[in-house]
Amino acid sequence: MLWGFSPFAARDGPLLVIKDLGTLTGEVLLFGGPYSNFQATMTLMDWADRADIPPDSRICTGDLVAYCADAVAVLNIVRARGGPVVAGNCEIQLAQTAVDCGCGFAADSACSVLAKDWYAYANRVVGADDRAFMAGLPDWVVFSHSGKRYAVIHGGAFEVSKFLWPTSQDTELLCEINAIRADLGVIDGVICGHSGIAFSRHLDGVQWINAGVIGMPPHDGHSSTWFAVLGHAGVRFERLEYDHNAASAAMVAVGLTQGYHLALTSGYWPSEDILPLALRRKNQSRASG
Repeated sequence: MLWGFSPFAARDGPLLVIKDLGTLTGEVLLFGGPYSNFQATMTLMDWADRADIPPDSRICTGDLVAYCADAVAVLNIVRARGGPVVAGNCEIQLAQTAVDCGCGFAADSACSVLAKDWYAYANRVVGADDRAFMAGLPDWVVFSHSGKRYAVIHGGAFEVSKFLWPTSQDTELLCEINAIRADLGVIDGVICGHSGIAFSRHLDGVQWINAGVIGMPPHDGHSSTWFAVLGHAGVRFERLEYDHNAASAAMVAVGLTQGYHLALTSGYWPSEDILPLALRRKNQSRASG
């Protein structure tokens, strides 16, 4: 199915491509970061089938391809059984055959070093047709649901690899909200991904929803991942239980053994460089103790 594209000029920035989905009814599946995780992606699509959520209402916040082993299989699944996808940094970089993931990691940080191998692998296996698909993805998606208007982005409004966390200051989130309002006018919610941790906040009449990612645990010690569902009563978060052992074994089989294969089973990322101090394991333990 084709959706209408509407180009909006970003202030002091490049031209944006915004896809307007019109009005969606029923429940809407919101998910991010399949991250080349075939098992997680299949499990989520099967869940959506059982929940009678049609493909048009399965919205991905980007990063289809990343850490895990099955980039091509995940692209095939989402293109066949998913719906609208926002361009994440990984799609943008892979579409251009760029040399790195554009993830927003500090140079020479552990996260940046660890990304080199999985990105090189993804860049090697993704073909021309999938790169063309990625190149055609919109920067934002807009839709209405239950009388409210939502914008879907990847990271920040105009900075695709911007990390926004549950601990981010209200002023930082409001800056992003106001930037979106400047182009779209009134909105009731912003849906995003990128950071890998699901959360929801209300600011100045707008709900900020990070739908989480399905391809990697949110650094909480559990192998399950998260997605969100938007219904008439609002948004709810759901855990995704899938065969994480098979996903980890698939990574080992192709040589992706830099640490993220262990994260799939342990529930902890191999590096905390990118995380705010409050979200690191030491402080999580203190908070729960």
